[in-house]
Amino acid sequence: MPPSRAPTRWSTGKWIAAILAVAVHLGFIAFLVFGVTWQNSKPEAVSVELYAPPAKENAAPPKPAPEPPKPEPEPPKPQPEPPKPAPKVEPPQPSKADIALKEKQERDKKLKEDKERKDIEKREADKRDAEKKKQDEKRLAEVRDRQTRESEALKAQADRERTLSANAARDKAINAYIRSIQTKVKGNVNVPPDIAGNPEAIFEVLQLPTGEIIDAQLKKSSGVRTYDEAVQRAIIKSSPLPKPETQDLWQRSLTLKFRPLDQ
Repeated sequence: MPPSRAPTRWSTGKWIAAILAVAVHLGFIAFLVFGVTWQNSKPEAVSVELYAPPAKENAAPPKPAPEPPKPEPEPPKPQPEPPKPAPKVEPPQPSKADIALKEKQERDKKLKEDKERKDIEKREADKRDAEKKKQDEKRLAEVRDRQTRESEALKAQADRERTLSANAARDKAINAYIRSIQTKVKGNVNVPPDIAGNPEAIFEVLQLPTGEIIDAQLKKSSGVRTYDEAVQRAIIKSSPLPKPETQDLWQRSLTLKFRPLDQ
């Protein structure tokens, strides 16, 4: 049988190499973890405590373990860029045709407004003129009516005055005609000497246009028979009677009054 090998013991150098290897792996792992999570949270420092086995007597002191790498500082977060202002859009410049069309539309609109305003003013003026004409015609009709009434009143007054004047003239002429007859008859009356007072006898005399007497009737007695008979004889004796100044004053029937004391 082959002789058994006694277990070999590590030397100090191997232990140091193993510890360094472990430290390097741990540092690499920490670096990977830090690289993944550095944006989310700040990694804490990792400290590794290494324990060395008791050194053998007369062994060389172990070398100090290297310090773990310090974590890199968190890079500053990029500042967000300010929003860019919206680009200013210039309104499209109107073309000459558009400007001319707009000017034409404005002119047409103004002309239309002026025409409508003038039409309204004309209608209002026509309405005022018609109202004024109506009022003038009404006043003129009132004036004409008043003038017509005044003219008719004046004409009626003149007619009345002419009628009154004509009647007065006719009455005057008739009275003169009657007096002329009475005068002629009285000249033929023989008044009784014993008559008292001034009694009145009224006769109705019928005559021809020539003045010849047809009849003489006593209508009212004087109360003195002799005086009534004397007057009747005088009337018959006075035929033909005097004629009027104009033929239109002639009357077929005459009413004659006689008093003995009247002249």
